[in-house]
Amino acid sequence: MTKFTKKLLIDLDGVLNQYTKYNENHIPEMKEGAKEFLEKLSKDHELYLFTTRNLLLCAKWLIKNNLDSYFKDITNIKLPSYLYIDDRAICFKGDYSETLKEIENFKVHWK
Repeated sequence: MTKFTKKLLIDLDGVLNQYTKYNENHIPEMKEGAKEFLEKLSKDHELYLFTTRNLLLCAKWLIKNNLDSYFKDITNIKLPSYLYIDDRAICFKGDYSETLKEIENFKVHWK
């Protein structure tokens, strides 16, 4: 029996790098622990880098940081996936009032 591999889309900025502000020509240094995180995830999941950045620049960043082998592809399209890992996301849990409160109080972890 073949094991089903769950697809995960992982954001670049603020998740894998030390993001503080956007610069279209520069991707910040890799965040400590990112490689180990991807190594663990890649054992049971199919990983895709999900970003709005220039895809070639991202590919070069992955190669420079020896992370390219963990990813099946890089995309700027929200592919159907088991999970999305992003620093700017709110999980809808079925309650619109709670979601509105979360939106109003939202802060990214790096600010």
